[in-house]
Amino acid sequence: MKTFRMEAILAVILGLVAPVRMARAQSASGSGASTPPPSSSQASAHVEPGQTSSAYHRPSGAIKLHNYLFDTYGPWSLATASLAGGINQARNTPPEWGQGMSGYGQRVASNYGIEIVTHTARYALAEVFREDTIYYRCDCGGILPRSFHALLATVTARRGEDGHRVFSFPDLVAPYAGTMTAALGWYPARFGPSDGFRMGNYNLLNQAAQNFALEFLYGGPHTLLPRFHGKH
Repeated sequence: MKTFRMEAILAVILGLVAPVRMARAQSASGSGASTPPPSSSQASAHVEPGQTSSAYHRPSGAIKLHNYLFDTYGPWSLATASLAGGINQARNTPPEWGQGMSGYGQRVASNYGIEIVTHTARYALAEVFREDTIYYRCDCGGILPRSFHALLATVTARRGEDGHRVFSFPDLVAPYAGTMTAALGWYPARFGPSDGFRMGNYNLLNQAAQNFALEFLYGGPHTLLPRFHGKH
């Protein structure tokens, strides 16, 4: 039963990603030479946080794909999975995986799988809803306004050419998609949807913490942290 559920979940994930890849291919083939490539200043506006709404430029498909690959398979996801695996190891969660390096390896792999599913679901759903889920730092001042901005960005995204802020269904659903896949896919059989929802709450809080890190710990365009786009 667990294998069947895992195969069904993987089929759903592939179903989300396939239309996005097809849309990317059609966009690339139909653009031709008439559409000039984005300038370096435009590209940096998307890759680097700190952009104000008045200077908003909607990111190209290539930039969003680059963000997805880095956010999903880059060092930040690996570090997050390793840290979460250590916390799970200390709490012996789930106890069926035991202790030692074998248990720690299973927990790190599990958390890395959650990261992959979370980012993939967000990327695919953002394409469906035509949203820009990159994190942009607040152009305001003060700890409280910037904190509110980082917290609000956890469940909101940009839409349209002007980049107006909207409630983001992909941002809200993606954290639960990752943990629900783990609970129903590779966690021990006693885990169910309620456990996936419970873990999803922590996953959503983790995304808020990432936004706060981007907002307050940004160290310039050449550091590693700003390359990771917070909730994405």
